[in-house]
Amino acid sequence: MVFHLAVIGAAGWLYTLALGTGAPLVLQALAALLLGFPLVTMFAAMHESVHRTAFESRWLNDSVAWFAGLLSFYNSSFYRPYHGWHHRFTQLPGQDPELEDRKPTSIASYLLELSALPWWLGKLRTYLRLATGNTRSYGFLNEQTGALVVRSVRLQLLTYCAAAALSAWLGYPYFAVYWLLPVAAAQPLLRAILLAEHMGCSESNDMLSNTRTTYTVWPVRVLMWEMPYHADHHRYPALPFFALKSAHQKLAPYLSQIARTGYSGLHLGIVSELCKRSTLLDNRTHDGGERD
Repeated sequence: MVFHLAVIGAAGWLYTLALGTGAPLVLQALAALLLGFPLVTMFAAMHESVHRTAFESRWLNDSVAWFAGLLSFYNSSFYRPYHGWHHRFTQLPGQDPELEDRKPTSIASYLLELSALPWWLGKLRTYLRLATGNTRSYGFLNEQTGALVVRSVRLQLLTYCAAAALSAWLGYPYFAVYWLLPVAAAQPLLRAILLAEHMGCSESNDMLSNTRTTYTVWPVRVLMWEMPYHADHHRYPALPFFALKSAHQKLAPYLSQIARTGYSGLHLGIVSELCKRSTLLDNRTHDGGERD
């Protein structure tokens, strides 16, 4: 956690340097992306802490989860029961809440998903609904957890409002420049990582085929808290993140979904498959038109 925060600090310093020295716009954008990636991957810190496997202390797990969610625009109090159902009903249609967000079926929907626009809109819609006390739409919430989530979401939104108000009082858009813009710039990278976890996997309760492990470079593995070993995590969700690499060495022969070419290779395959599907659909439409 200290390392992750240090990366954010170092990236923030480089971003400030790029802005302050009037670097070319391209370099400023790259610096924003460099700051945004460790911010959005705080999602992984929240995820691990929600499992309460990051730290020995329950209090520290819950505190870090909420703080990491704040930085990555997630709410840990809502995510815990949501994610619990995801693990319980992984890839089972009508039961896994993650399947409510449909996976891309065309190049257009794939690019829209990677843009993160649906994610932003979905988050805003959910948080505003919860802030008003409306929890009826979420079957994984009960009377006790629902009340906790409402309070947590309200506190999170108030924190953002306070940060924006402080920025306005200081006369500089710190909130937008140092959080909103970098997070927006890097969110497509997180969407690509998370899309790889289950897209194209079996919609069954077989933990060896309904989730994918993706091989990737060390910096991504570290900032994602070893979540790329996702099939291993789903098979044994009580294992702490630092044990997943060792577990994978024994589980690998039994896993049917391993992206050995990394995220780039996997997404090239996804794009190729979507293009083939689009071509096949066009041919069928054309053939049908000719017959008509």
